Amino acid sequence: MTPQKLDTSVRAIREWLAQSVKSLGNHSDRLNAINVFPVADGDTGSNLYLTARAGHDAVSKLESDDIGGFLEVAARASMESARGNSGTLLAVFLSGLSEPWIGHDRLNASLLAAGLERAKVRSWSALSEPVEGTMLSVINAIALAAGSTLAHLKTDLDSRAALDTVLTQMAQAARLAVKGTETELPSLVEAGVVDAGAVGMLVIIDELCAAIRNDSPDFESYEKFHGYQVQDPHVHLNKDTETGVEVMCTVSLDALGAATLRGQLDTMGNSVIMSPVNQVEDDTYRWRVHVHVPESERALELIKKYGDPVNISVTDLCTHDG
Repeated sequence: MTPQKLDTSVRAIREWLAQSVKSLGNHSDRLNAINVFPVADGDTGSNLYLTARAGHDAVSKLESDDIGGFLEVAARASMESARGNSGTLLAVFLSGLSEPWIGHDRLNASLLAAGLERAKVRSWSALSEPVEGTMLSVINAIALAAGSTLAHLKTDLDSRAALDTVLTQMAQAARLAVKGTETELPSLVEAGVVDAGAVGMLVIIDELCAAIRNDSPDFESYEKFHGYQVQDPHVHLNKDTETGVEVMCTVSLDALGAATLRGQLDTMGNSVIMSPVNQVEDDTYRWRVHVHVPESERALELIKKYGDPVNISVTDLCTHDG
């Protein structure tokens, strides 16, 4: 496809979300199989699929010419129904990506780079302890690739050729980032696998590029990633799982309340992720909260000191979904 024929409208964003759900479903078993970080619970693929599906379902019948507004609706639905670390980060990524796009009916290279940079900032700030060698590495790599490519382009930044060039560079950067996870985290090195969440993010990025280009992703190349061959066993089953539970909920908080709650959750558990869903008052947002704790009661009691949690889910970390 020539750059002039790229689809930069809401139709491409709709197709991207639909195909991401389909492909994450197809890859979920493989992603579950290599899921060893941060918890070897074999559910990364399932969590990404279910989170993406919630976002897609929310806009399946939505008519809009606003690419950012359209994606924002999907992102909010994904956030409300996010599953696990990976699903929550996917929702945060989508939310950040949508922000600079709001009010625009066409995507171009500048908007894509701005969206990826915003998504990177939102994703890294959502985690109390961000870790390289994960989905964050892929998000960081594509944002840097898009920004760097944009800075060195000689063509019109609003042209479809410029967008096509950025898509090529970010896709290559995403692949390199996934391959890099093989050596970044001790648990991945020991298991001989790439990070499951990183591969899941690559699926989503490849589908974004394919939707804009009206093309199909090259998923066969994924076979080169450590541990991703179909014949490989479920490596997470050989790992010691973390004990305790995963608690997720939505709660309305002002800035001080959110910062204080995050700090106290950090002392109580780990894998803390907090990200705003939407604004309800001048200084108050609805926050999606995610944390791993020894037991749910204390965490929920703490959260209730600051607000009224809704959409609560509690999952045993020893349960394998893969």
